[in-house]
Amino acid sequence: MRLRLTSLGELLVDAEVRSVRAEDDSGAFGILPRHVDLLTTLEVGVVSWSDADGLAHHCAVRGGVLTVRDGEVSVATREAVLNDDLEQLESTVLERFHERDDEERQARVGGQQLELRAAREILRYLNPGRGGMP
Repeated sequence: MRLRLTSLGELLVDAEVRSVRAEDDSGAFGILPRHVDLLTTLEVGVVSWSDADGLAHHCAVRGGVLTVRDGEVSVATREAVLNDDLEQLESTVLERFHERDDEERQARVGGQQLELRAAREILRYLNPGRGGMP
C-alpha cells in the first residue's frame, strides 16, 4: 500500500507502507492493505505508519483530508511536522497546533462580531424611526 502525505502542495512522504493509523472526529482508526475506499477529515493529531521494514514513523498534522483509494492512502494537510519521536510530537507540536487553532477560532469570532456591529449600524441608519439618525 502506498502513502502520500502532502502539506500545502509539498510532497513530504511517498512510500510503501504496511499500515497507517490516524484519527478523525469519530476516533482512531487503522488502515491495512485492501481497505475500502474512504474519505475523512482530520483534526489536529498524529498520522502514524509502519514502513516496509516494520519501522514506525509519525507526522503531526494540523487538520487535513485523508483518502483511501485503489490501495493508496493520501493525506493532504495545511501544516505537518515529521518526527519519529512520538512523545516529542505529542508534547510540543500538537500543543502548538492546538494553540494556533484556538487563535484562528478567536479571530473568526472577532470578525463575525465586527460584521454584526457594522450591520446593526447600517440598519439604524437606514431605519431612522427605530433609533437611527434623524
